[in-house]
Amino acid sequence: MSTGSARTDALTHREADWAGLRVLVAGLGVSGFAAADALLERGAQVLVVDGQEPADGSAMSERARILDILGARLRWGSETVSALPEEPLDLVVTSPGWRPDQPLLAAAASAGLPVWGEVELAWRMRPREGAAPWLTVTGTNGKTTTVQMLTAMLRAAGLRACSAGNVGTPILEAVMDPQPYDAIAVELSSFQLHWSHSLAPEASVCLNIAPDHVDWHGSLEEYAAAKGKVYANTEVACVYNVDDEATRRLVEDADVQEGCRAVGFRLGTPGLSELGLVEDVLADRAFVAERRTSAAELGTLEDLRAGPDAPMPAPHLVANALAAAALARAHGVPPSAVRQGMRDFVPEPHRIADLGVVRGVRWVDDSKATNPHAAQASLAAFEHVVWVAGGLLKGADVDGLVAAVADRLRGVVLLGRDRSAISEALARHAPDVPVVDVAQTDTGAMDTVVEHALDLARPGDVVLLAPAAASMDMFANYGARGDAFTAAVRRLTGEG
Repeated sequence: MSTGSARTDALTHREADWAGLRVLVAGLGVSGFAAADALLERGAQVLVVDGQEPADGSAMSERARILDILGARLRWGSETVSALPEEPLDLVVTSPGWRPDQPLLAAAASAGLPVWGEVELAWRMRPREGAAPWLTVTGTNGKTTTVQMLTAMLRAAGLRACSAGNVGTPILEAVMDPQPYDAIAVELSSFQLHWSHSLAPEASVCLNIAPDHVDWHGSLEEYAAAKGKVYANTEVACVYNVDDEATRRLVEDADVQEGCRAVGFRLGTPGLSELGLVEDVLADRAFVAERRTSAAELGTLEDLRAGPDAPMPAPHLVANALAAAALARAHGVPPSAVRQGMRDFVPEPHRIADLGVVRGVRWVDDSKATNPHAAQASLAAFEHVVWVAGGLLKGADVDGLVAAVADRLRGVVLLGRDRSAISEALARHAPDVPVVDVAQTDTGAMDTVVEHALDLARPGDVVLLAPAAASMDMFANYGARGDAFTAAVRRLTGEG
């Protein structure tokens, strides 16, 4: 069996010799389809395998039909993904969710066969001349917000830009667009980074590191190492979180291009080569000529506010804005466009979404807070909180979270399969805080949750859905959970 490494090493741009390349695409999800399509367009021989046969009428069956027309070979069933096929291959392109110990991928590694993810393929599909620079973002939490804010800043500067990767436009679609972008803001998960090898971003950031996806990576150290790959080969600026020492260490360990700078961001007064907060002003002491003695004003907290009646931005939103601003400034975006981008930014649903004041209480939907780290950041934004939490903890430890926020809690309403773990942590670290346990799992559960939350709240308090857990025990996804919460709050006003 051919290992193909010499052949694939030469594939560094779109105009390289892709014709006849023998590629196995593992998985026919959205990224697998995009990879197969791009490879077929360049003349590669593509075999697609998936453990499940597409159901009639499904999106997967339509993808399979298109690839069949384009000339791909397709094979289904568990046996197709349990070992390499008995034919020569040059390359395996994997879907990002496939773990390194998956039998087919493990066999590829043992055979010395290159394994790329869609992001690696996209990087190598860039045009040889005039390719849009990538500004890359990873972290346990805040990636999507940062990428979308960065895109707003780039567009405010008059640039043709998009959000891509783990959010927005599929990265291969962005790269292959016939009308080239000026810059691409790329969200990268730890899975995508694991399967990426040659990316060289213009600027990069790891926002934070907290335990997550340890089951996929095997250990927290391996998870952090995957996140750290975001900094490899960076050209202009490696941006790190001054308040998260792990991100600084990742920058220190990174192999970057000559002249690349380390640029920090913090929620306090910025030091040299940092962005930070001076009272209510977001300030830049990294990308100004006289940074030893002066700073550039990039905007104010008011520029990040969702509206005149909305609460002031949460600290983690401010941190995300500073990270986005650092990447934008590394690309040459002027301060005025950074400010306008903050004003133009519209958060994704279920990310600290202010639902307004109902019966004297403010209601906030942060269903996207699906792990303890995200929930703690959300809870830190408010002084007196009735916390709605629970779901699938996936083995995450909530003791540190509960201990950190105990003094903010007016009360807690718990739902979901792993609510007892949170209840036990509350008994240890916040024994005087009233806790209501909602055992319901039917469609009316969220109405019960909201009624109990209202009973616990006092005028001026915030009822915050920040579950610290995944949603799939009761809901299709975190969006459905947030929608259920929002609908239950609306019914309090008679609008639902």
